[in-house]
Amino acid sequence: MAERLRIAMFGSSLVSSYWNGAATYYRGVLRALAGRGHAIRFYEPDAFERQQHRDIADPPWAKVCVYRPGEAGVAYALGDAQRNSDIVIKASGVGVDDALLEHEVARMKSSGCATAFWDVDAPATLERLHADPDDPFVKLVPRYDIILTYGGGPRVISGYRSLGARDCVPIYNALDPDTHHPVAPEQRYAADLAFLGNRLPDREARVHRFFFGPAARLPARAFLLGGAGWGASSTPAPANVRLLGHVPTAEHNAFNCSARLVLNINRDSMARFGWSPPTRVFEAAGAGACLVVDRWEGIEMFLEPGREVLVADDGEAVAEFVRSVGSSLAREIGERARRRLLRQHTYSARASLLEAALLGQQLEAA
Repeated sequence: MAERLRIAMFGSSLVSSYWNGAATYYRGVLRALAGRGHAIRFYEPDAFERQQHRDIADPPWAKVCVYRPGEAGVAYALGDAQRNSDIVIKASGVGVDDALLEHEVARMKSSGCATAFWDVDAPATLERLHADPDDPFVKLVPRYDIILTYGGGPRVISGYRSLGARDCVPIYNALDPDTHHPVAPEQRYAADLAFLGNRLPDREARVHRFFFGPAARLPARAFLLGGAGWGASSTPAPANVRLLGHVPTAEHNAFNCSARLVLNINRDSMARFGWSPPTRVFEAAGAGACLVVDRWEGIEMFLEPGREVLVADDGEAVAEFVRSVGSSLAREIGERARRRLLRQHTYSARASLLEAALLGQQLEAA
């Protein structure tokens, strides 16, 4: 058995998916890592009403430490993490005090604590850093023992190494079969095409292109949109699009199992970089849904186009899938995808890779 590690992680939230697309990813990886014998402490700020919109109670496999935003709360949480951990991880996108946390966690290396930066939006981070060499985080990258990334591929790895990263290891999204699996369909989520995703500035244009466009082309078909923020859009949705608002993670299986086709749309930067399958891909395919994705480089590493996933270049291609892929074929494609993920892309496999990275020589504290 590997050496037992005490791991502290600062992230957006482990217990709430409210405006927090990383929740499924964190839960899957960290639960599997805890299952390998490691002790997990997760530090999250009391911010964005996430504590009022919890999806889960504190899990038995991690100690959840909620702290107040601001210098005093951050200092207390950092001190607690340093006293109780061998490795401290700062995730991107905590949402408050990110720059302060990035700076202070990087400093811990000098006090004998190993450090890691876990970038859950590496394409956007790298584009920001390369556009602004004076960004304070540029100087911090080489100070971390290792950079972990949610997506990856050659551009992400080379991008971080060009900034002086000692190592960059992609830990891709995956399937937690205990959480995401087939269930009986529910009429309230029935649709010809369903999409689940919060309204975000760097994805909104692609949602109009790949989801609202096909809905407008096919007024007789039923389209379903889940996720926060869409009701505030200045552009009204087509009449055949039903808006659900925030869908808790406990409802994702029913959502994915009730529509004939389920769409995933990457954010702009992730589509440009490729190799960045979102959690929604694994949630939907793990539930046996017939998944339609916008085209991005690297999809074939996870699912075989045409056989295990349908890949669309534009909105017209999405509309054609809605027209032509019947329920029987959709079920076959979804089942092939589910079997592929169970064989090759579970969080247990990702945790094994993460464990090796964290135990590696590069994490020996100076």
